[in-house]
Amino acid sequence: MSSAKPTPLQLRWQEQRVGMFCHFSINTFYGKEWSNGTLSPAAFNPTRLEARQWVETAQAAGMRYLILTAKHHDGFCLWPTETTDYSVKAAPYQGGRGDVVGEVARACQEAGLHFGLYLSPWDRHEPCYADAKAYDNFYTRQLTELCTRYGPLFELWFDGAGSEGRVYDWERIMEIADRYQPQAMIFNMGCPTIRWVGNEDGLAADPDPYVVDGRYLPPECDVPIRQNWFWQADDGYTLKSLQHLLAIYYRSVGYGANLLLNVPPDNTGLLDAADCARLLEAAQTLRRRFANPLPAALRQEGATVFASFAAPAVFDHLVLEEALEDGQQVDGYRVYAGERLIVQGQTIGCQKIDAFPRAEAVELRIELNRPEARLKGLTAYATGYEAIPALDDPEIDEQRWARID
Repeated sequence: MSSAKPTPLQLRWQEQRVGMFCHFSINTFYGKEWSNGTLSPAAFNPTRLEARQWVETAQAAGMRYLILTAKHHDGFCLWPTETTDYSVKAAPYQGGRGDVVGEVARACQEAGLHFGLYLSPWDRHEPCYADAKAYDNFYTRQLTELCTRYGPLFELWFDGAGSEGRVYDWERIMEIADRYQPQAMIFNMGCPTIRWVGNEDGLAADPDPYVVDGRYLPPECDVPIRQNWFWQADDGYTLKSLQHLLAIYYRSVGYGANLLLNVPPDNTGLLDAADCARLLEAAQTLRRRFANPLPAALRQEGATVFASFAAPAVFDHLVLEEALEDGQQVDGYRVYAGERLIVQGQTIGCQKIDAFPRAEAVELRIELNRPEARLKGLTAYATGYEAIPALDDPEIDEQRWARID
């Protein structure tokens, strides 16, 4: 395994586990997923926008951060930028004096929820995009506005879509991020500190490597709660089932990745009631499953770890945590109850959730592939469920593995 080590900020980010993505823009008002920068701002008028509802829903679902699309590929800006007229200033929302970024930032700050921003490098509206140098000047001005007006940012999300073959001045872009928001995680492009998992299904894999090209880059899994990223009036039937959301959780957070679940506000400015109900149903189900932890005391002897419970324990889930301060070291493990092998896997990372037929033990033996690897914790749970939830569409899993390979 690599000797690359995480920074304290990377470890802090990994500890947050789950965030809410909010795709909201001009597209929301035209029923579009992507647009080309020609949609009129005249339609942007969310008459009931309430950022506190977004934040309260995220917190009720156990989410620790929220990321807003300040500008998507169409170039429409949700803040009153000085760089373009294609923004909320040209919309009827609040008489052209609205600032959606500001409203969401304040709601997050008041509630103690981490706040991050998505700023698309690709801009299909801006005429100067064709001139790389001019657009770099334009884009760095936009980033500077966002990094200096809205308080601490937890994450800056740089989407690579549409930028194939384009070279941006990432040295300048990163200098702005480092100067004004040094604590922010950088997603995907530039000089990233976290990486894209490689699909939009919300699924990580085992192994789930944190070190890529010699750098510690833990993954974030992004996935929409419906089929589309932006709210559309006619796609309610695509809302993911409870079972599917549970399966995503086990295959993202349960595989040591962060999960960024998109819950898009509708054209009134509120989260859809059906989306909220399904999200909270999934959160409540997970809380019930993991409500009664059975922590174990650990004793490590080389590559063997003994996990002792205070009394004989009956369980069907284990949550393993790796000590990551010196980097990710575990690349193989087996857990035994007596002579019975109850589970095995490859990486553990910040958290690995395993499910299996019910076992009983007062002590477990964990065999690690590497003597330098260390476990931080082991907790057992009796959930009543002896397998990882299945995805609604098993083809998704097959496609995901094909893409990764």
